[in-house]
Amino acid sequence: MMPRLARIVGPAVLVLVALVALFTALEFGGGSTAPLILDPGPIVRYGLPVAKLFVNLGVAGTIGALTMTCFALDTTKAEFSKTLDIAAASAAMWTAAAAVTGFLTFIAAYNQPISIDDAFGNVLAGFLTNTELGRAWLATVLIAAGLTVLCFAVRNLSALVFMLVFAVIGIVPMSLQGHAGGTADHDAATTAIFLHVLFAGIWLGALVTIVFLRTRLEGGRLGVVLARYSTFALICFIIVAASGYVSAEIRVQSLGNLLTPYGILVLIKIGALGALGLFGVGQRQFFIRRMRQPSSSGRKEFWWVVAAELVFMGLASGVAAALARTAPPRPEVPASQLANSTPAQLLTGSPLPPALSFDKYFTLWNFDLLWILICAFAIFFYLAGVWRLKRRGDAWPVHRTVLWILGILLLFYMTNGGVNAYEKYLFSAHMLAHMTLTMAIPVLLVPAAPITLALRAIHKRTDASRGPREWIMLAVHSRIFGIFANPLVAAGLFAASLWEFYYTPLFSWATTDHVGHEWMVIHFLAVGYLFVQSLIGVDPVPFRPPYPIRLLILLITMAFHAFFGLALLSGTGLLLADWYGAMGWGTSALADQQAGGGIAWSVGEIPTLVLAIVVAFMWARSDERDSKRYDRKAERDGDAELVQYNAMLARRARGSIDAE
Repeated sequence: MMPRLARIVGPAVLVLVALVALFTALEFGGGSTAPLILDPGPIVRYGLPVAKLFVNLGVAGTIGALTMTCFALDTTKAEFSKTLDIAAASAAMWTAAAAVTGFLTFIAAYNQPISIDDAFGNVLAGFLTNTELGRAWLATVLIAAGLTVLCFAVRNLSALVFMLVFAVIGIVPMSLQGHAGGTADHDAATTAIFLHVLFAGIWLGALVTIVFLRTRLEGGRLGVVLARYSTFALICFIIVAASGYVSAEIRVQSLGNLLTPYGILVLIKIGALGALGLFGVGQRQFFIRRMRQPSSSGRKEFWWVVAAELVFMGLASGVAAALARTAPPRPEVPASQLANSTPAQLLTGSPLPPALSFDKYFTLWNFDLLWILICAFAIFFYLAGVWRLKRRGDAWPVHRTVLWILGILLLFYMTNGGVNAYEKYLFSAHMLAHMTLTMAIPVLLVPAAPITLALRAIHKRTDASRGPREWIMLAVHSRIFGIFANPLVAAGLFAASLWEFYYTPLFSWATTDHVGHEWMVIHFLAVGYLFVQSLIGVDPVPFRPPYPIRLLILLITMAFHAFFGLALLSGTGLLLADWYGAMGWGTSALADQQAGGGIAWSVGEIPTLVLAIVVAFMWARSDERDSKRYDRKAERDGDAELVQYNAMLARRARGSIDAE
């Protein structure tokens, strides 16, 4: 009886607890209090956070269900189609709730009386198309509506992973809203909100999906799916905890503020998160092993735990929605400080860092939570793979592990250290980051062979689902990867990216917008990795050119690279003059740009020399291996090939003598 009850009542309890927690937190934190000026009315004051709560639940259901479909479920069983139906229904709820949220946000911002005349429609259209807040909610509605249609229409697993990426993109406009904790912390707050919403959604949505799939997971199938979900949940718990801490630190700012209404709500949310973590420990330590058995042993207790977990998730969801409408206890920025802001503060939201010196590159930090987590997981999973091979009795070269750790640590420094602190203000620091991301870091990461390690260490799935190993295999053997891994294409992307990036609006977007900055880091790293992989990679690729061709490609590409550096070094036109030229350093922005050109020309040549040496070394070793293979073959067959060749020469000589 309990499994059926959990399947029917569990999601309803989740929503009910979330609503109760939301209304209680709104009253306690003051989020429902009418403002002294321009009160939109109780319908908007209460309706807006309720609508946002359902937006979050819709996001969770969509992304959680798509994640389970792509990584946990068997495509040949009924569980697959059922989960896509859950994703479609959740996306529909996301669409409707986002539309209501956008409309109520418009009413709250404009305090416009609702009517059906043209004037009201024109004002609403202007809000949706001409304001950043309106465009964000319009984009959210359109993305969610597109996902609703696609979830009903698409059943191809390879296409579904692109839908999952599309759903993740749909969270970005939402993440750019809300409390920023002060303009100086806007980038950190945006990243924390995005990660928090995304991984909390995967966590909650995947659990609700399992509840709905109860009748389709018979025998030991429930234990298999639950084990895969548990891995997701553990990763989500870590990221949600880290992003929640960053968000709370930005908004609460001091321990004393934890006693304010906002701080107490944060503590309640932390308590709910801690309880969910304990439930996760119980799943991994007790229930998963028992659920793998076809018998019903432990199933009743498991569904009671799931019901309790949904209650705490509802509590956390309701408090989170209320926190978005509760004023954080941060100090107000004095009007005099706003009036006397420097050009750098007006452009970036932050004051200029101290004057650049060599030691500042190592003592000044600007942390980026996204890349902290990426680097931490990259090192952990690589070492876990090496450890799994070692336990199995397989060897893995030590130098590969050392190179991987060094490369990831360098990536961590470039995305969080002094270079990251200055690259928004100085073109030379930006160029140093570019050169390191594109050339130095890939030279360390590529020889570490992460794809080969993953294919050897990750367990192969025995059902019709796709795990990380299956997705990696599919990607490596895909036509798209074959195109981009082609040395000519990789070299073309590497060379063309320099000119297309710096002499198009992409440079402005990547410099002035946090989302653009994150895209820039990923792009430079990926392009550099593909280029280095085509030259010295050991991971499997569809095509490897001969070593002379590799050296030729390297020399031609580096010629384009050097020409770009010289163009900046000798140029007299300032790139992004309204940005780098307006920071107020008291020094020449053009001279700094020319210094950046010198970095592109000189610093970039060091990895080039390393690549040339490695290619030459691999070429020599390849010839040596070919020679050894030939010698071993000659020993086995008595040098039959040489005997046949000499006999052929003798016949030709006799034929020539007879002809004379």
